[in-house]
Amino acid sequence: MTVKELAEACGFEIANGGDALDKTVTGGYCGDLLSWVMGRASAGSAWITVMGNENAIAVAVLAEVGCVILAQSAELDGQAALRARENNVAVLKSGKGAFEIAVNVAGALNL
Repeated sequence: MTVKELAEACGFEIANGGDALDKTVTGGYCGDLLSWVMGRASAGSAWITVMGNENAIAVAVLAEVGCVILAQSAELDGQAALRARENNVAVLKSGKGAFEIAVNVAGALNL
């Protein structure tokens, strides 16, 4: 499933898209401790977090996640938005909590 299809299926807002919306999402990962995400998130994961800063975008690039989903209406700050565009990182947003988002993502991906 593409990031765009996932956003549509789950009702997520697109905070940054472009060509990144065509990336494939193969699973999910929840976490806010960046060092753990770098070592544990699988490539292609939809990473669910409240971290909307530049460091989170750097981790998304290093971990090769399919997209970042900001939970609980967390915002993508200006520098992070710039880095997301520069590095082709899809960022989605939701007012829901991480657990609810994870359940929705798992359902959409038939996991």
